[in-house]
Amino acid sequence: MKKTFPLHAPGREDRRVLEAIKTEIVRYLKRERRKALPEGGDFWGFDCRVGKGREEAVKVRASEVGTAVDAVAGEGAGEVYVEILAFAGRRARSGGEDAGESAGESAGESAGESAGGVEP
Repeated sequence: MKKTFPLHAPGREDRRVLEAIKTEIVRYLKRERRKALPEGGDFWGFDCRVGKGREEAVKVRASEVGTAVDAVAGEGAGEVYVEILAFAGRRARSGGEDAGESAGESAGESAGESAGGVEP
């Protein structure tokens, strides 16, 4: 989502417009999270930027987008630019059981080789 939202609408209170913007952002995030993950993906991650315009947008966490929109509105801007790009993330695996098993197997193989290659 790359969108510029107006913060003022004729006939509507500014705080209602602001709440509608934040509601649309939350709905977008929920919709993206419901999509099926591609092969090898563990979770949906989001690269988010918020600012008065595309050039002034700063990177924020997905959980802080609403607060960033409030901050831009508090500065008296007429519009707010929101960019949210979804990506399939992959969690880094720690050296748990899998690493221990493969290390033990390779140590056993090298011990067998040093004993003349004879297995008991």
